[in-house]
Amino acid sequence: MRNDPITPFPVIGVEPDHSLTAMFTSETKIRVRYADTDQMRFAYYGRYFEYFEQGRSDLLRDIGMPYPEIEGMGYYLPVVEARARYMKSARYDDLLVVKTILKDRPLVKIRIEYEVRIDGQPDVIMDGYTIHGFVRTATGKPARAPDEFLRLFDIAMKRGNAK
Repeated sequence: MRNDPITPFPVIGVEPDHSLTAMFTSETKIRVRYADTDQMRFAYYGRYFEYFEQGRSDLLRDIGMPYPEIEGMGYYLPVVEARARYMKSARYDDLLVVKTILKDRPLVKIRIEYEVRIDGQPDVIMDGYTIHGFVRTATGKPARAPDEFLRLFDIAMKRGNAK
């Protein structure tokens, strides 16, 4: 299977569930702090991965499985791949809206996509994705997504967007 930026799907370890027609999205607002900017007062490019992390944490919470609960079940979700594409810069004090998107049912990996806009503006200023592997905390070995995670994922996919 190809797995490159030109053909983003299928992703190895992600199992599409074609019976689920909706995707699940969550939105997080983040203000660009002065500490997040470079000398030109643009949001430093590396900060977007931190914005992704906040969006991802909020999305997991919105589907009913906050990250601490995943860890409590004996799993970690390390990033195994990350990509960002920058179209326009955010500046100091901009209010960003990070839209976090789940499309496919995970197997041993989960792909989470992101779109970032300046609040009130229609254009996406950057987008990207992260891929995470499910890893057992006890062994450090890859594992299938836990059944409870999959159950909550299925409910969220049928529901659509976060509240």
